[in-house]
Amino acid sequence: MSMKKKVYFKTFGCRTNLYDSQVMMGAMQEYEVTQNESEADIVVINSCTVTNGADTHVRSYLSHVEKKLDAPKVFLTGCGAHTKGQNLLDAGRVHGVFGQSEKLKIDELLSQEKPFYDAGDLNYIDEAVVDDFVGKSRAFIKIQEGCSFRCSYCIIPFVRGDARSMDESRILQQITRLARNGFGEFILTGTNVGSYGQKTNTSLAKLMKKISLIRGVRRIRLGSVEPVQISDEFREILDEPWLEKHLHIALQHTSPKMLRLMNRRNAYKDDRELFEFIASKGFAIGTDFITGHPGETQELWDEAMLNLKALPLTHIHAFTYSKRDGTQSAFMKPEVNGKVAKERLHELENIIKEKNLDFRKNFHGELKVLIETQKDSLYMGHDQHFNKVIVKSDEDLIGNWIDIERYEPKEEYNYATI
Repeated sequence: MSMKKKVYFKTFGCRTNLYDSQVMMGAMQEYEVTQNESEADIVVINSCTVTNGADTHVRSYLSHVEKKLDAPKVFLTGCGAHTKGQNLLDAGRVHGVFGQSEKLKIDELLSQEKPFYDAGDLNYIDEAVVDDFVGKSRAFIKIQEGCSFRCSYCIIPFVRGDARSMDESRILQQITRLARNGFGEFILTGTNVGSYGQKTNTSLAKLMKKISLIRGVRRIRLGSVEPVQISDEFREILDEPWLEKHLHIALQHTSPKMLRLMNRRNAYKDDRELFEFIASKGFAIGTDFITGHPGETQELWDEAMLNLKALPLTHIHAFTYSKRDGTQSAFMKPEVNGKVAKERLHELENIIKEKNLDFRKNFHGELKVLIETQKDSLYMGHDQHFNKVIVKSDEDLIGNWIDIERYEPKEEYNYATI
């Protein structure tokens, strides 16, 4: 029977954090991972600080741990370590705080008797290689860290550092190992994925071509890329069968004036031409969008929605603006009422919901689905357009790749019986 202390990881925020948590789990030798929060001797909170609201979620979870769990030792890492870590340590709410660069020293950090703060190095380059993903059927591969953009609402460059790329040979080594372990879908992730290779004389497209040659790789999916990062070289790989027929291209807004206020590098006219070209290749397209950013008048909002309706969008990751201390936007006026921002969010989401359903109704080809989860006789996975598919079957389909010819487009997903 194992006498190792049990560690529960609570991960907030983006896929980069999911990856970092996986690295820590894989690096532990002296401790045991538990998926059951209530039996944890130690809780590691991998935090997000993209908004003030994200910090609130972390503090709420800390309160939950303090009230509900039997006095585990708590450690804080992730982006919040840099913004709120010292305060939480001083208040005695966490035993230790450490930056993302320190994650491979997890055993040593968790063993420290005295409270500590170790911010680490914001310019580090991740050298971790992950062999497995606990409880996952798809593998997340971190290919870069940090962001050199300076959008007026965003704190991330100040807590993740400037953009830097992981070593290509390590990325390929990791994917080779995971493919041997049965993984077929790889999601390339990072803070600003499209900046990969800028300072190392390569590119995202070149990397993906090399990944596609690895035996066992069936599908490559990308995290969010910026419109300015879709180069001619990138356009040339759009017809490749291994590239998922879904791209997530961050716009953040569709009003030219709002884009300038946000200090964005994209322009609506160019975005529309790009999206129409990608859609002509059969792609589903998702984007990020912020509602209620300071300066978003009703007139600008109406213009933005007119522009949005003209775009061939199918997915949205939208959120209401939340003030982030230390950013330019935090000082901008006039502020938008929170209720108005939320109403705009719902309006936006409903437009994209309709567009997604239209896209699924108009697609008459075969769905290529990786089954990820199961509940009774219902299985869930995502197709090549990153649309959810529910499959009813008496067979055990978990982890399988299946081709579906006959299916019914429902409001939220495609449904099939096999």
